[in-house]
Amino acid sequence: MSISACYGMVSRPQYGTTPGLKPHNMQTENTDYLIIGAGIIGLALASQIREKMPGKTVLLLEKEPDVAFHSSGRNSGVLHAGFYYTANSLKARFTRDGNIALRKYCKENGLALNECGKVVVAGNETELRSLYELEKRGAANGVEIRLIDAKELSEIEPNAKTFEKAIYSPTTATVDPVEICSCIKERLLASGTRILFAEGYKARIGENIIKTTKGRLIKAGHLVNAAGLYADKIAKDFGFSKKYVIIPFKGIYLKYSGADTPLKVNVYPVPDLKNPFLGVHYTVTVDGHVKLGPTAIPAFWRENYGGFADFSPAEMLEIAGYETWLFLTNSFGFRSLAADEMRKYYKPFFVGLGRKLVKDINAAGFNQWSRPGIRAQLLNTTTLELVQDFVVEGNRASTHILNAVSPAFTGSFPFTQWILDNYIHPDKAAAGGGIQG
Repeated sequence: MSISACYGMVSRPQYGTTPGLKPHNMQTENTDYLIIGAGIIGLALASQIREKMPGKTVLLLEKEPDVAFHSSGRNSGVLHAGFYYTANSLKARFTRDGNIALRKYCKENGLALNECGKVVVAGNETELRSLYELEKRGAANGVEIRLIDAKELSEIEPNAKTFEKAIYSPTTATVDPVEICSCIKERLLASGTRILFAEGYKARIGENIIKTTKGRLIKAGHLVNAAGLYADKIAKDFGFSKKYVIIPFKGIYLKYSGADTPLKVNVYPVPDLKNPFLGVHYTVTVDGHVKLGPTAIPAFWRENYGGFADFSPAEMLEIAGYETWLFLTNSFGFRSLAADEMRKYYKPFFVGLGRKLVKDINAAGFNQWSRPGIRAQLLNTTTLELVQDFVVEGNRASTHILNAVSPAFTGSFPFTQWILDNYIHPDKAAAGGGIQG
């Protein structure tokens, strides 16, 4: 992705109007590439296309009034390093390379960046063995990490505690995800890319013709579905996502409001490597504040952020049906996962999980829930397992990003380059089927 300064640019939402557009009831509009969704994946992919194929027209369609309204603007803001993942996997490569690319992007564009680093601590002998596995993965993936003892841990983060050893990741950092997305948006607009805000996908009405929520008809040479929480729904309209459905999980953090600064480094527990969630941990935000979390609470509809806002009876029936089936079969331990996650609404229990990672913490200081986010987690309806890899399906006419799995924000630049190479570029586009990373 080409780099150019975004510092000082003012974010200006484009409310469904672009100069030169015909009225919505006129003829079908044409574009070489139509991208549905202006989250980090859609934005980064548009930038890749503009850079590699500058003569092609690109149109982004976004149902919200600006970029990063959902997962891309509600995530932790952590740029992960890439040592959790199986050696030489796509996820490991995307995370490692994406960490480098986004830190560089922030520096060259004057965007906020906190290179605070991260430690992963162990609680017992079993977790210590998992630390050694993480160290091996990091070495195999070419990630800069090292195993440290308790003495060195106290020098890096005096408040963290561990059983004998810990892992130190100096390249883990935190950013402002909305600021990054807004910067990419401004560069796209400056390059002539058309972005239609407050206008979403409604239906497929032809081979590669879609109708928007405002009645606009758009025909694309190639359509890319980067719709996040609704990617599976759109994919089904094009004959894809036959064995997948998105199950939403709600993530919330507790923010620390005490006068002191309890931590200066991100502190994580050893993760369950069979589970897509990293466990309750401490994050030092880009502006130096501390938050504890997140939860991974099963949600009942796709935008179930709070109360009954954006309530969808149809979505609730579908998702509750799958969640009930997961509960009855206890697939991937869903029963205990759901119970444990619901307990996190009880602050003393939630903060108690964080106490295990540090020597001392003012529990009363964690007194404000953050704005919730929803993870679009893909479920394989055949195996009833959560899919932990990137999943993309498509053909020469359309590409569907079904599982831009965490840490998709970190890996967004190399991931979208990979999509361009394997699906979209005219010389390399896939003839059909799908690729799972």
